[in-house]
Amino acid sequence: MSAPDDLVLSRLGQIAVTVHDVDRATAFYRDTLRVPFLFAAPNLAFFDCGGVRLMLALPETPELDHPSSILYFKVDDARAAFEVLSARGVQFEGEPLVVHRDERHELWMASFRDSEDNLLAVMSETPIG
Repeated sequence: MSAPDDLVLSRLGQIAVTVHDVDRATAFYRDTLRVPFLFAAPNLAFFDCGGVRLMLALPETPELDHPSSILYFKVDDARAAFEVLSARGVQFEGEPLVVHRDERHELWMASFRDSEDNLLAVMSETPIG
């Protein structure tokens, strides 16, 4: 049976993040960031990011042993998230900044690293007016 030619990939089901210490990374995502923890398996941990599953895993091969793509966590207010996460010990790379502005909104972002040195960020869209 052939695949339909109108296939569109538009939803993520899972994102894998390479870590070197699953227990340490699990504690960071679960306890510091408070991403809802789903379950653990040997050398794996799974979290719920608004319906997209986040998997923390040891690298399976040497070519997979590198930092992850950047995960952007959507929040209501990046400045408020910066304050809360800073109070929990998250080390940000700088203050929240407006990275884009148009007639409708401002896009705010602030970047930080997880316990495994992967780059993450919080982002928020603030309506103008």
